[in-house]
Amino acid sequence: MNRRSFIQKSTLLGTTLFVSLKAFPFSSTFLDNNISGKITSKGKGIAGVIVSDGFNVVQSDRLGNYTIDINPLAKFVWISTPSGYEFKTESHIAKYYESAIGKTNLNFELNPLKFKDEKHNFIIWADPQVKNKKDVAQMMETSVPDTIKTIKAMNPKIPVHGITVGDIVWDNHELFTDYNTAVAKMGIPFFQALGNHDMDYRLGGDETSDKTFQEHYGPTYYSFNRGKAHYVVLDDVRYLGTERNYDGYINQQQLDWLAKDLKYVAKDALLIINLHIPVHNAVKNNTDFYAVLNGFTNVHIMSGHTHYNRNVITNGIFEHNHGAVCGAWWTGPICEDGTPRGYGVYEVDGTNLKWYYHPTGSNKKEQVHVYVDELTNQKRLIANVWNWDPEWKVEYFLDGKAMGALEQKKGYDPLSVSLYKGDKLPAGRTFPEPSKTDHLFVAHFEPSVKNVKVVATDRFGEKFESEFKG
Repeated sequence: MNRRSFIQKSTLLGTTLFVSLKAFPFSSTFLDNNISGKITSKGKGIAGVIVSDGFNVVQSDRLGNYTIDINPLAKFVWISTPSGYEFKTESHIAKYYESAIGKTNLNFELNPLKFKDEKHNFIIWADPQVKNKKDVAQMMETSVPDTIKTIKAMNPKIPVHGITVGDIVWDNHELFTDYNTAVAKMGIPFFQALGNHDMDYRLGGDETSDKTFQEHYGPTYYSFNRGKAHYVVLDDVRYLGTERNYDGYINQQQLDWLAKDLKYVAKDALLIINLHIPVHNAVKNNTDFYAVLNGFTNVHIMSGHTHYNRNVITNGIFEHNHGAVCGAWWTGPICEDGTPRGYGVYEVDGTNLKWYYHPTGSNKKEQVHVYVDELTNQKRLIANVWNWDPEWKVEYFLDGKAMGALEQKKGYDPLSVSLYKGDKLPAGRTFPEPSKTDHLFVAHFEPSVKNVKVVATDRFGEKFESEFKG
């Protein structure tokens, strides 16, 4: 390039830059590119609180002060609520964040919990997925009062919170407010993860698909603490730019943030990760995700999306893929695999976790459905143990005689076949179909047998029985 040409191009560049600066003046926030503030409780600074903009992660100093560099793409600044403090909420919807736009100073005030939180409980709602006011009415008349009943049965001195792991609504974003009403009625802090049906489909690509969700619930990924448990919420739904076209993927931005967040978490802490699409078989870059978790010894993933219930252990990581609050899209009492409509209930004691699946309209003792049918010259027993994992024992008794363990089989739940099989069922929404499941257990026996009993014992030693009397 000759000198004359270089001068001409340099002059043009300088003019263009000058015009751009005049047309779009920089705010002081953009120039400083940081936000400072203080985290306090009752007027005293709190040390060691994590603050993030979704890109950078810092910790408050011994006086509660922090300064964080703000990424130009950041929309929010939030705190990872520390153990021992109440979750900040608005009508029980978690509100742990503030807008980062145009801010140079943000302070956060926390209130101490009234009770210790090393023991605490949490509830997982997966896929309430309301499409219209009829669905909302079902949710408000069944799922909400059932969850309230479960909460009221808990020790009032043990804190409890909820997490909805996506598909809060079914493309109808006006119904976010109805879900918010449901949360307010349940009366405990609720955190939200983004589902594929919670996205905006017509605003562009993945980077704009979370707009309405963020207006209601803030960041799509973040963390918080309670007792010795560290909770993470992630967005693993990647919108591919055309309506309803998405895949399971955790983008690099989140993986980088997660690695920074986890630097402040003990490797033996109870780590509870919440997201929508199941990781073990439906997140394309799950290997990259698992790599970030390397070294953590007590990890549980809470997912939804599938409208069936399944427990999977991958490289020592326990994934709870929950049955849906709406079952088979509010068309019947069960999910496509025969699991009742319901939700997960979890009890934390230090770094120990216990759990059960709560069927809507029933109680925790209902964990098995038994079917007996007549075949040629014999009868067949099918037991659906929907929250089964490899540590369970499933045994059966014929006319009072112990017969030992049932044989595990993959197949279809008989009730799901009768309710959902075929292009005319279920009425109104005919797309649900029975889903094969591996939590079925089978035996064959003489047709003279009258009474059949199944006893399922979970990994915590609790027994659940179901009987069939011929």
